Amino acid sequence: MPAPSGPVPREAFCAGLRILEARYRVVYDAGLFRRAGYLAGDDRRRAAELNRYLGDPAVRGIVCARGGYGLLRILPALDAAALRARPKVIVGFSDVTALLAWARTRGGVRGVHGPVVTQLGSLRRADHRRLFALLEGAALPRPYVTGLRPLCRGRARGRLVGGNLEVLSRLVGTGYLPSLRGAILFLEEVGERPYRLDRTLTQLLLCGVLAGVRAVVVGDLVACAEPVGTGPSAAAVVAERLGRLGIPLCLGLPVGHGRRNLALPVGARAVLDADAGTLEVLEGAVRQPSTRAS
Repeated sequence: MPAPSGPVPREAFCAGLRILEARYRVVYDAGLFRRAGYLAGDDRRRAAELNRYLGDPAVRGIVCARGGYGLLRILPALDAAALRARPKVIVGFSDVTALLAWARTRGGVRGVHGPVVTQLGSLRRADHRRLFALLEGAALPRPYVTGLRPLCRGRARGRLVGGNLEVLSRLVGTGYLPSLRGAILFLEEVGERPYRLDRTLTQLLLCGVLAGVRAVVVGDLVACAEPVGTGPSAAAVVAERLGRLGIPLCLGLPVGHGRRNLALPVGARAVLDADAGTLEVLEGAVRQPSTRAS
């Protein structure tokens, strides 16, 4: 369990650790509790910790301790050759969006956009079970998600790509952003006011990186509101900015910083049916059960 981003709150970490230890053999280094301002230790410590797990043949999965900020700083120092030589699933969301993108572009490995350790204790058991199913290669329910709210109708098939909107936007031009051509793009965000969502989505539109997207499904937009309650809502901004793409578009995906965080296999084939309000996931993240996690 590395802490490649922000400082790790001990109590929330221990609550999540208990959930994982009930099912897996877990290893972690006490150094993950270090703090250097808004980082869990300096860049060298965080990169070295993550590289150690990437290169360890006994480690089958890497569940990040928390998000926050910091992964962008260490992407160039990560050992992609180790990941390619010993592929393993990486789990996380929020700032870990950058690491999942790195794993896809540099290692060709599917990750899991799902709970970090410090979030696990606050989630319902249904979310735990979905994460375990992906880690262990179990059969997935079909459809995987129901009750989505359509903004633009239609049906599309593609590979799931996405994560935190702000982090994804910061990957443009770096070489770490996976191709979105032919993708079903999923997005979530926290703490960004509607005009900032507008600016970020507009940037992606102007860059042309959304041109080949086949569908979009949006998760939690937590605390994404104007402080005085004026102006358009976050959902209205998403509808206006992304609705112009003319592709299936839904809200209500239970992923992100809210009360739910349903694990999704990044890079897996999926079908979004906006007419039915469903997302079907056709592939998992791993083929063999995990026996040890870090």
